[in-house]
Amino acid sequence: MPPVATATDVLRLADLREAAPADLLARHGLALVRVPDGAPIPGSYWGDEEAGIIGHTVYARGDTPVHSLLHEACHLLVLPPERRAVVHTDATDSIAEEDAACYLQIVLADELPGVGRARLMADMDAWGYSFRLGSTRAWFEQDAENARRWLAERGLLASDGRLPAAADAAA
Repeated sequence: MPPVATATDVLRLADLREAAPADLLARHGLALVRVPDGAPIPGSYWGDEEAGIIGHTVYARGDTPVHSLLHEACHLLVLPPERRAVVHTDATDSIAEEDAACYLQIVLADELPGVGRARLMADMDAWGYSFRLGSTRAWFEQDAENARRWLAERGLLASDGRLPAAADAAA
C-alpha cells in the first residue's frame, strides 16, 4: 500500500508537467491561468494556495494542490453554462453539486499524468476532505451513487462512471 500523503506533501501544480493541467481544462472548455508565486489567487474561496474560479477560468499558483485545482474546475463543469459564465469565487451552496464536483475531480485525476485517482484520494484525505464513511476512497466506492447518477443525468459521466469521451473510445 502506498504511503498516505500529509497536507504538506500533497501533489502541487508545480509537480506536474507544465502543459498537462491546462490541456485537461481546455478539453472541458475551461482556461487555467497560472498566478505568480506569492501573489494572491483571484477567485479563491479559501485563500492561501487554494485555486480560484471566475467565469470559465481556474486560477492557481505552483503551490496550489492538484486536488484544489481539480475541485474548483469541477465546480465550474457541474454548473449550467449560464451560471458558469457569472461565477466568481463561490460556485455553489448545493450539496448535490458539491458531491458531483468531488466525484468528478477523482475521475479527472486519471486524465493527469502522474496523478490518478488513488493519489488524488489520498491527497484529499490528507487535506481534510470529510466523508461519512471515513475516507475519500470509501465514499467514492460505496457511497457516491447519488453523485454518479447526478453527473450521468447531465451527460458529464457515462453510465459506467467514466468520462463520456473515454467510454465512447472504449466502445
